Amino acid sequence: MTGVSEGARGLPDQRLRPYVLEYEGYLLRGFEPGTHVGMPSTVLTVIVTIDEPMEVPVAPHPEQAASSWASMASGLTVRPTVIAHRGYQHGVQLSLTPQGARALLGVPTAAIGAWMVELDELLGDRAAELRERVTAAPTWPHRFAVFDEILLRRLTPVRWDPEIDRAWQLLAGADPSVRVSAVADEIGWSRRHLVNRFTAEFGITPKDATRLARFERSHRLLRRADLPSLAEVAAQVGYYDQAHMAREWRELAGMPPSVWREREVFPFVQDQLLLGAGRSEHD
Repeated sequence: MTGVSEGARGLPDQRLRPYVLEYEGYLLRGFEPGTHVGMPSTVLTVIVTIDEPMEVPVAPHPEQAASSWASMASGLTVRPTVIAHRGYQHGVQLSLTPQGARALLGVPTAAIGAWMVELDELLGDRAAELRERVTAAPTWPHRFAVFDEILLRRLTPVRWDPEIDRAWQLLAGADPSVRVSAVADEIGWSRRHLVNRFTAEFGITPKDATRLARFERSHRLLRRADLPSLAEVAAQVGYYDQAHMAREWRELAGMPPSVWREREVFPFVQDQLLLGAGRSEHD
């Protein structure tokens, strides 16, 4: 069976960019039924489906039962999500920063935690309006414009403590050698106070933030068509060695990276379709 795919990426309105990194529209159909893995990352995920709800047999929180979602938000987690499909997926996915959780969803990231939450629990009636209008919109730019309009109506800018902001930027940033103790020293807190304040805001520990950032970098490289060797990926993103990366992938993705590359279809198809569609801006 030959699958067909189309989609697009879009940047949000300038006023939303501290809170929403990008919009990703996707339409994949005609593939063999199966499952794929929703990976942990340093961003929150919001998904609004079109036509069919998203089936989730394994949620990231161990106490959350299998369920289906027309629209949902999920927080930060160190566990994978298993998404089932009948060869078809259609919708829009948003990548929210932790500041976006407060500014757009009205809660700190820790309030969502590792759970998946119905979007109407966070946005109220705007969630139903959002899905209805996104479904009716004729093109990806029109759909992204609907998100802009509704999210701007919802936007309530918040100000983080500068120490929390700095801690997040360092621990979830690009430096693979960052240490929790060094971050605590830089912002003038004890390590214990940093752990307590960080966990209360983000729902994960500082150590888990560094793990997610490193895993996210490796995931990004492993999705490339010109795949480097696993040893090169491990060294480039800050793992001790390839075995260390494989252990982390088993915990965070449920399987080592080599197995994930063999089994996954949708992520690579989606990368290709989004790359081909390019980016759009609508300020």
